[in-house]
Amino acid sequence: MQRIKVLFVCIHNSARSQMAEAFLNAFGEGRFEAQSAGLEPGMLNPMVVEVMKEIGFDIGANRTKSVSEFFKSGMLFNYVITVCDESSAEKCPVFPGHVKRLHWSFPDPSALQGEPEEIKQKVRIVRDKIKRKVQEWIEEGT
Repeated sequence: MQRIKVLFVCIHNSARSQMAEAFLNAFGEGRFEAQSAGLEPGMLNPMVVEVMKEIGFDIGANRTKSVSEFFKSGMLFNYVITVCDESSAEKCPVFPGHVKRLHWSFPDPSALQGEPEEIKQKVRIVRDKIKRKVQEWIEEGT
């Protein structure tokens, strides 16, 4: 069986796309090959690494990647899913082949405000929303 190739894209590849990639690879039962990338890759968000570890996902060794890496490689994807805001999603390049583009908007963990514990709780909420969306998408049969 050929796996469904999915690229999750956000701005920095530091939080939302990394979480979505981890969840799809874990819950997809081998049916998916998920990757993630950013329009302007940055550093992994340490708070995201921490809240993912709380639920058994260690993404601490992941590196951030650029959308242009994948675009230039000619790698083909069945789906490109943006997980950033609408205006940022519009900057994503058009990938070759028969690609379905989806947009799932989630708050940016690096933009969350408050005391450290408040921010961590807000990041958990974003994490859980991404997890639910990935699980629902798998259940829908893509």
